[in-house]
Amino acid sequence: MNQYLAITSRGLENLLADELEQLGAQNIQVVHAGVRFKADQAMAYRCCLWTRISSRIIQVLSEFNVRDDMDLYLGATAINWMSHFDSNTRIVVDFNGTNREIRNSQYGAMKIKDAIVDRFTKADLRRPNIDRENPDLRIHMRLSGEKGILGLDMAGSGLHQRGYRSEAGRAPLRETHAAALVMKSGWTPETALLDPMCGSGTLVIEAAMMAAEIAPGLKRKRWGFESIKDFDKEAWLEIHAEATVKARRGPAKVTTKFFGREMDQRVLAIARDNAGRAGVKGLIDFAYGDATQLIRPEGFETGIILCNPPYGERLGTTSELISLYKEFGNRLKLAFEGSVAAIYSGSNELLSCMRMRADKQFKLSNGALDCVLKTYLITAGSVKKEDGEKEGVIVQEDVAPDFANRLKKNIAKLGKWAKREGVECYRIYDADLPNYNAAIDKYNDYLIIQEYAAPKTVSEETARRRIMDVLRATIEVTGVEPNKVILKVRERQKGRNQYQKLSSAERHMIVDEYGIKFKVNLYDYLDTGLFLDHRITRRMLGQMAAGKDFLNLFAYTGSATVHAAVGGAKSTTTVDMSNTYLRWAQENMELNNQLGDQHEFVQADCLQWLQEVDDTFDLIFIDPPTFSNSKRMKQTFDIERDHIMLMENLKRMLRPDGQIVFSNNKRHFKMDLEKLTELGLQAKNISDKTLPLDFAKNKQIHNCWIITHKED
Repeated sequence: MNQYLAITSRGLENLLADELEQLGAQNIQVVHAGVRFKADQAMAYRCCLWTRISSRIIQVLSEFNVRDDMDLYLGATAINWMSHFDSNTRIVVDFNGTNREIRNSQYGAMKIKDAIVDRFTKADLRRPNIDRENPDLRIHMRLSGEKGILGLDMAGSGLHQRGYRSEAGRAPLRETHAAALVMKSGWTPETALLDPMCGSGTLVIEAAMMAAEIAPGLKRKRWGFESIKDFDKEAWLEIHAEATVKARRGPAKVTTKFFGREMDQRVLAIARDNAGRAGVKGLIDFAYGDATQLIRPEGFETGIILCNPPYGERLGTTSELISLYKEFGNRLKLAFEGSVAAIYSGSNELLSCMRMRADKQFKLSNGALDCVLKTYLITAGSVKKEDGEKEGVIVQEDVAPDFANRLKKNIAKLGKWAKREGVECYRIYDADLPNYNAAIDKYNDYLIIQEYAAPKTVSEETARRRIMDVLRATIEVTGVEPNKVILKVRERQKGRNQYQKLSSAERHMIVDEYGIKFKVNLYDYLDTGLFLDHRITRRMLGQMAAGKDFLNLFAYTGSATVHAAVGGAKSTTTVDMSNTYLRWAQENMELNNQLGDQHEFVQADCLQWLQEVDDTFDLIFIDPPTFSNSKRMKQTFDIERDHIMLMENLKRMLRPDGQIVFSNNKRHFKMDLEKLTELGLQAKNISDKTLPLDFAKNKQIHNCWIITHKED
């Protein structure tokens, strides 16, 4: 009897132990991410062929302490490798784990390889070939702390490679993981199974293979144990032949119904092909289906609804996923009373959107992701029946009622105001309640939810749940389509450019502000191209600019320039360091028919440009960042520290009767009035006059000053 280690994912150890016991393994012992057991050769072959959830089975040759690389080398050298394979065998070493001294798995693999080669050469034998691409046998080393296990990989490659899946849909589950989910779901071979988001079909195919008694490893062409010297070919052929007969006869005996539903017709075709290669195509009813409109398939009375819905972290997907989980939960409650739903997800928050109470839950890692499988018994209490209705309606549960009520009141008040003002973009919520720390902006029929970074006293889990509640409640209250709700996280900037790029989707729309059109991008940047709190300031600049030469510094997308041009400015000069934003500014001007040589666009570091240019202007608008250390700037910039330096340069460029409109968004900014006076300038704080109604509760959102030459 040999010692073996069956490897699996965290959380599946006990399930694997039960499986190995049923197969006939002995002396079973659960360890971290695996199961130790003893078996003779024939039983080891049987376990390799029939295990559905083990990713690898290792024949353990040695266990030893590994404090440093010398221990590793000596431990590997002590094994009589020539008794297990000969020089003609192509080998490769897999090394998993690190410790304080062995910090690199490639280095660890190299030391094992050196030990094996040295053992052969010292015996005057030709060294075995190292073949990383197509080895006959894999040597497996597992290091955990100072404990090392070294052995032979019985399969030679991952046991999840069943051979039926040549192509998969997006983010497919490994076959071994899918089989584990089927087992954990409570499914039995006599129970109907439906996957309403089946993708490439792995979950239903694995279940159908179980029902048909098809060995998961039957289609594998090569096995690592075939290259081990003591390979018992006769025993292996007998085990394989027995499994082949079962696979041929099994499907005809199956009366269980299997259903797979998928919206992507291309992926659905892949699922059918996969089922065909697995030998279970005739057992599974694959069809087009939308999980949010799921109906009970004909032939499915009660059973298990098992699926792995998307739970991606990509920006812009969360609101759609909330809607998916919510509507899917509704369909389950309406159409599948008496069945059990088993849903596997990486997001507890999204699972909560289904509004169902879980009976059981299992923590199961999917690779590096911590996920959970929750099972729900769908009872009559889930649904409120209506007279004359076959299915009934869902009794809706209030989500974040305090937040929802506040949002309703804000919308009622601000919606009328925005219509009177003639603005299509405005803020409808700004961290009004301490537990819901977000801002919500309306852009026509789109909403942007900006999650402010939670304080350290709030746990990450609580913060995630709260922002999910904000998303859910916002969709409920506003009725906005989920794909038009965009979530962004706005953290305190720490020495980074304030206009950070997030993606490259390039999705734009045109909005109207006081009759002026602007291009905004709701997806690709943390900011959209239009600072809503500066709306009144921009209009004021338009009113001040008639007949004047106007300068816009740190211009961003040029919205202030557009207002000045439309207001009748004699000329405009727009300066920004980013060519992207300057092009955007030009597009905004073109949208409003403001063309001509009198409008100049300058790509430059504004701080350097201020020191070098001798031009003068009647009206200057400057809205610098609070802090910047962009690599393209020659120096760092801090608005509190450097605003007087700015004014020194601006004074030189300001005509005698000119005005500077100076704005920034540093909270509690203090103008150095004494030094300003020494420069011969005077300032008037107009912050309260530039704060729009939708930002009235956030009086520190910006501050604004009009600066002129000091009167004699």
